[in-house]
This record gives sequence, C-alpha cells and structure tokens, in this order.
Amino acid sequence: MIVRNEKETDHRHVEELIRKAFYNLYVPGCTEHYLARVMRGHEDFIPEPDLVLELDGRVIGSILYTKAKLSDAAGKEKEILTFGPVCIAPEYQRMGYGRRLMETSFEKAAALGYDVIVIFGSPANYVARGFKSCKKFNVCADNGRYPAAMLVKELVPGALDGRKWVYRDSPVMAFSEEEAQRYDDTLEKLEKKWQPSQEKFYILSHSFVE
Repeated sequence: MIVRNEKETDHRHVEELIRKAFYNLYVPGCTEHYLARVMRGHEDFIPEPDLVLELDGRVIGSILYTKAKLSDAAGKEKEILTFGPVCIAPEYQRMGYGRRLMETSFEKAAALGYDVIVIFGSPANYVARGFKSCKKFNVCADNGRYPAAMLVKELVPGALDGRKWVYRDSPVMAFSEEEAQRYDDTLEKLEKKWQPSQEKFYILSHSFVE
C-alpha cells in the first residue's frame, strides 16, 4: 500500500473511481467526478495534499483539497482547508484505507501551515478522525445556522478561539450542474436510480444543531 501525490496520468482513473463510488449514493447519478475535474484547474486547489492510495499498483482511493475561509464578526478572514470528494473503491471500503489516506493528507496540510479543516459529511464517517460538530467551534454557515453535516477539525489544538466564525466555500464548489451532466453524458452509461442512502442524505443535509 502506497499513499502518494496524484499525477496527471491518474486523473482519468481517479474521476472514474470517484464516479463509481458516488453514483446514486446521495442523488440519482452524481457530480463529484466533475467537481474533481474542475477543482484541479482552480486557483484554490492545493496540490500537496492531493493524494491517491495505491494498492498492489492500482489506485483505489483519492482525496482532493481546496482552500476555504472563515470570517469573524469584525470581517477578519482566516484561510483554512476543505476536502472532497474523498473516496475508496467500493470493494475496499471499511478496511482502513480511507483512514490512512485522510491521516496522511492531514499531515501534509499541517506541514503547509494550515490549522483548520471544515468539511460537509456524515459524522459517522469522520468523528473517529478527529472531526467535531461545527457548533462546538462556533463555526456557522452564512445563514447563521449550524448544519449537522458541517464538521470541523483543528490540526493545531486551540486554533479556533471560540469567537463566531462564518464558513465560506471556494467558488469552485458552485459549479454548473448542467455542465456536470453534459460531462457525465460523455462517459460510460450508468443507470440513475433511487436507493435508501439518498433519503439519509436528504435528512442529514436538512438538519441543524441548535
């Protein structure tokens, strides 16, 4: 098992890997593979923690990072990181590969001087990796609420001092759904369908911590 930086020659395989991992997971179809494609060319993309996990010469996992920001009430901004999409090939999930991939990326992010990561995801997948509810760090969305799926990890303990921060994504996250669909239409045909994980995602993504 090797964790290494993604190479340009990995791009197509990684996008296919992401597509298979996310297809029909949250919605019928997916757009995460298109996001990975556009992220790499954006000014907020961070190449150092852009990693793949290779097992017996085959890439089975990927994680990509971009810059994000926190803003306090006085308008002071703090540059932080967010990651996603992150995936492990379905047949290798729940075997510890995702943990190894994420923890290596955390080390690289800290070495670059970043001290906070904010993500959106299922707490069940991330609390064991040191993520906590955004409410505990007083980090809110731009509507002032605390999404249940917004999770925060301090790479440096005490990096957040309790003041209220508003999280702001990189503009790259606001990609065109239509362009994503046009790109998806050029790839191998996969069947869009409903599955129970989509209802779980709907419930989580519409839930807030009070």
